[in-house]
This record gives sequence, structure tokens and C-alpha cells, in this order.
Amino acid sequence: MQIAASTRSLWDMPFGEACKQLQHLGFDKAEIWINENFDHLKVTELAASIDSAAAKFREASRLSPVAIFLDEEIEAETEEHFDAVVSFASQLRVAQITIRASPLGTPFNSEIDRLRLRNQKCMAEGIRLSIETRSGLLTEDPHTAIELCQSVKGLGITLDPSYYVCNLKGEVDFEVVYPKVSHCHLRDTSHTELQVPCGLGEVDYNRIIASLRQEDFNRTLSVDLLPHTMQGEERLLEMRKIRLLLESLL
Repeated sequence: MQIAASTRSLWDMPFGEACKQLQHLGFDKAEIWINENFDHLKVTELAASIDSAAAKFREASRLSPVAIFLDEEIEAETEEHFDAVVSFASQLRVAQITIRASPLGTPFNSEIDRLRLRNQKCMAEGIRLSIETRSGLLTEDPHTAIELCQSVKGLGITLDPSYYVCNLKGEVDFEVVYPKVSHCHLRDTSHTELQVPCGLGEVDYNRIIASLRQEDFNRTLSVDLLPHTMQGEERLLEMRKIRLLLESLL
């Protein structure tokens, strides 16, 4: 397993500055967050010029890009935009893309059709596609997440345990998803708050890593702090703490 940091963790910094800061925090690998609403890489930038976006990342730091997270509302995605993300990943030699699943209530068959099309495009470039586990989406239920993966050959899961720990219906048992996990987003979480300081939450990092090892998981654990949480030095310290904790467990 390897440890990376998501540029989403530094959501309030410009993209280039966030990449440099990740290096200063001791990370050498990055997950690139693509979101239209922040001063980070935007999908419209990629659609306009993949070469410019790739150069922007390379000039910002010496980080190795290991994953991409297309964090956009389903309605905002277009085939042209997704094609640009896949081409961007291919140019940077990134082998992992995470996207959102569709919202709860979306017909199962239409979601399968959407994911099959996206997955085919990724597989043609040798890229793994996975869907993030998140409240309010079809992956809110771990069994539904598994059913989607079973219906779309090669599709994986990006495990974000926070949404299973902090859940209005009570903590959710997500052991069933481990065989399909291809990427992880990690932060500490309590039963009432999606993000709390490391050590004050309920995320069992040791159990997660042990369960992943049983599945021969040898991919990326991404430190991923949520936007609008923790400020300034507190956030930087939090990232260091989680990195050091994960390193001690590996």
C-alpha cells in the first residue's frame, strides 16, 4: 500500500500552492481533485487544454500523481468532459479515477448503463474506475455499491468510511465492500461529525488496513480532508498526523 494526499485537503489554496504544500507536509504522492467550484483544476480547463492542465501540475511540484477524483454533480458531467479527464489521466500516467455514483432514487439500470460507458473508456486506457461511497448516493448502502460493481465488470469502489461511520441511520457495517475496494479516502470521523481531529473519532484505521491486506490490496490510501473544515495550521497538522499514523500501521 502507498500513502497519498488529496489536493482537496487544501481546498482554499490555489491548485499550484496546494501541491507545493503537500510536498512540505512530507507527501510524495498526490490525488488530483477536479472540482468546478474551487480554485483547483476544473473539468472545463481539461476540456479546453489537457496539455496546459498537465503542465500546470508538473510545474507546481515534484509530486507523483497516483489518482484523480472527479468530484462533480452528475448533472454537470458530459461525455466530452469525462473524455478529457480520462485523457488527462492517461497523459499523467495515472491509473485510478474516482467518480460519484448517482443520487439515491436513480433507476438501477440507468446507472449501470452510465457506469459501463465510463468504465469502457477507462479500461481502453488501462485506467481503473471506481465509485465513491457517500451518503445520499446509491453507494450509501454498501450492498448496492457491491451490486453495481458486480453489474459492471472491472468497476471498483473508492472506500470513504466516514459516510458509513457518520450516518443518520446509525453506523453501517461495510465489511462487504472490501473485495471491490480499489482506492481509499481517509480522515477521522465521529458518529455525529464527518470530520474531527485524528484520534477523537471512530474510524478504525487498523481494522481497515487489516481488512484490505486480506484482499491483497496494494494500492493507495489517500489522506482527504473535507472542504470548509479545519483552518490554517490546524489542518496542516491534521494531515501530518494522519500520514504518520498510516505510516506506522503500514
